[in-house]
Amino acid sequence: MDQITLQTPLGFVLIEGDLDGISKITITSEVEKISTAIPVHLEEAAQQIEEFFQGKRKQFDLKLNPKGTDFQKKVWNQLLQIPFGKTVSYQEITNQLGDPKAIRAVANANGKNPLWIVIPCHRVIGSDGSLIGYAGGLWRKKWLLAHENPVKQQCLF
Repeated sequence: MDQITLQTPLGFVLIEGDLDGISKITITSEVEKISTAIPVHLEEAAQQIEEFFQGKRKQFDLKLNPKGTDFQKKVWNQLLQIPFGKTVSYQEITNQLGDPKAIRAVANANGKNPLWIVIPCHRVIGSDGSLIGYAGGLWRKKWLLAHENPVKQQCLF
């Protein structure tokens, strides 16, 4: 398993993966050594994450290999269906999976998402529109949602 570290506007991103795909992407504020040599099978992930932060990429196209239970993978696959710039509630995800009472299990799986921003768990909000439950910190969730859907200032005159 290879890993690299990139610097982004939100902190340091650690990408892990091998020939089977990207298995983990995490964010931290702790200073990490920025990678200068990038293994071939991690180059595409590094490039796509940089493009996302530059505003040039709205969708990731990577070979993914996250580790998790079948239920977690089912939730993560549902998260992949949330369009760029849109949000859905935990209840909506739960309903889409066909079990409206599984909201805690869905929220738990969402929180264990191993592929930060690629599987867009930041696009899941509370039923009342509140920014709840984000392992990377609510300030990062707010930043990501604003990055994906910036408010356009209207000219009054």
